[in-house]
Amino acid sequence: MGLLEDWRAIAYNRSEDANVLQKFWDEYFLIEKGIYEKLLTNPDEEVRGTVKELADKYEIEPLTMVGFLDGINDSLVTPNPIEETLAEDTEVSLAFDKEKLYKNMVDAKADWLYELPQWDAIYSEEKRKELYLEQKKSGTVVKPKKIGRNDPCPCGSGKKYKHCCGR
Repeated sequence: MGLLEDWRAIAYNRSEDANVLQKFWDEYFLIEKGIYEKLLTNPDEEVRGTVKELADKYEIEPLTMVGFLDGINDSLVTPNPIEETLAEDTEVSLAFDKEKLYKNMVDAKADWLYELPQWDAIYSEEKRKELYLEQKKSGTVVKPKKIGRNDPCPCGSGKKYKHCCGR
């Protein structure tokens, strides 16, 4: 089994007691927040290294680093090959797209991440509100106005819909 499968087996273990799993996630979210605080302090720096080197850099276990990589992967400029056989000696990059990262944090409802004070130095309050609303609207399905049978046909024929395209 690869590291990613090991991480997912622990993190999404349905047979584990709910309180134990909640404690696991609470601890993980604190670690995740700490890593993001460091990454966002210098957002244009590309952090690279093996899984083990990055785990050592952020003073966490390699398996926890794999969980972090799983979470940030959709926000990276070039996603890491985490689905393949990810090992401790696999070279990875944490070069992230700032807008994508912010929007993905909003999408995940991770207010402890998208409200980090480090974002203040990256985006103005107006820009953060704009990105927040863009992300929220992207998940909203807008149904087109329904055409009534006695409305003019949208094809432009001048006939009623029921006598034209509505047949």
